[in-house]
Amino acid sequence: MIEVIAHTCIIAGLIISAAMIFRFRDLLSAAIAFGVFSFLLSLEFYILQAPDVAIAEAGIGAGLTTAIFIIAIRAVGREEEVEE
Repeated sequence: MIEVIAHTCIIAGLIISAAMIFRFRDLLSAAIAFGVFSFLLSLEFYILQAPDVAIAEAGIGAGLTTAIFIIAIRAVGREEEVEE
């Protein structure tokens, strides 16, 4: 029963964080939401008994890719164009 609740909460979190990635106008906020999405995905892989994939997703997806996005955003600048 607890596994079903955990799956439901993680999948709901995945859907919400994926919607937040597309909804945010600020690039830094979208990159952080992507990191949250990737971390939740690694938790789901772990619950589905794929620890090797979960470690790879957490290390590369949640950690390295998010860090590269944040470094690139800092180098380019955060100011997005305002649509009127």
